[in-house]
Amino acid sequence: MRNITYCEALNEAMLQEMERDSNIFVYGIGVPDHVGVFGSTVGLLKKFGKERCFDTPISEDAMTGFGLGAAINKMRPIHVHIRVDFLLLAINQLANMISCYRYGTGGTLKVPLVIRAVVGRGWGQSFQHSKSMFSTFAHIPGLKVVLPTTPKDAKGLLIAAIRDDNPVILIEHRWLYWQVGDVPEEPYSIPIGEANILKKGKDITIVATSWMNVEAVKAADVLEKIGISVEVVDPRTIAPLNDEIIIKSVKKTGHCIIADNDWVDFGVSAEIATKIYEKCFGVLKSPIERIGFAHTPCPTARHLENCFYPNAVTIIRSVEKKLGLEPMDLTGESFYSHENRFKGPF
Repeated sequence: MRNITYCEALNEAMLQEMERDSNIFVYGIGVPDHVGVFGSTVGLLKKFGKERCFDTPISEDAMTGFGLGAAINKMRPIHVHIRVDFLLLAINQLANMISCYRYGTGGTLKVPLVIRAVVGRGWGQSFQHSKSMFSTFAHIPGLKVVLPTTPKDAKGLLIAAIRDDNPVILIEHRWLYWQVGDVPEEPYSIPIGEANILKKGKDITIVATSWMNVEAVKAADVLEKIGISVEVVDPRTIAPLNDEIIIKSVKKTGHCIIADNDWVDFGVSAEIATKIYEKCFGVLKSPIERIGFAHTPCPTARHLENCFYPNAVTIIRSVEKKLGLEPMDLTGESFYSHENRFKGPF
């Protein structure tokens, strides 16, 4: 184990897998650039050459279809979309071709295609560079959708995705790229479809996705100071969604808040809440609460953006209300503020 960043973990996963298997290649807009998709593909061009690490035209639909063609011809492509918003331009390939190709061929053809898509949150990103689209992709049968939170998960889940014979979309929140954690140096994989408990607790369960796990753990640490024990559960994979750990946690605590890094309406939080109600209805001590983006396009102005995105304070206030607590004085607390590291919309 050694401490490296989430970004370095992604880079190491691709490097080690490309060394292991010559059929793996990475491509996409900006992939071979000197800054390499915010640093995650740096060094791959130099090590593997332009045949296995290359740029593409700005044509998401065509280049995603190219990945399908390569995958069914025994290659293992990694297609990087630097903004998940524009992966929507490839929705025809995803919904009508890639997701159902193995089904349509009766399983005779494998589709080992990985799509890395980046959520580009940061001040001034506005409505075209701030979406998450988790539930959009998870809704399509045949696609696996993975949301790594920690550096260890980033490496292990990306390696698992690369080795999978089905199409996998790995959605990465840009602010997570700065997270640091213990990551094994040797290659390893984390099974797709297994949840993880980031912090154990007994009073209330918070199920969080992507960046909201950072906010949830921070909220849990603050609430711990007044004796509130919060359990934070990270599903890690939303398609397929394994609810076993989530259900076990909610049965223990009796309370649940779902903090999704996406719009609340018709989203992943609704699916998780439904599964909890179906399996925990008799033990719930309060209604499930869902936290997420306001149901509006993301504003550009900073003060409006602050209202659009929930954070650790939002979670703390929700826990207090649910448990009937007086509001804490948060004056002396220092909350995550990656805005200071974020140097501009691009």
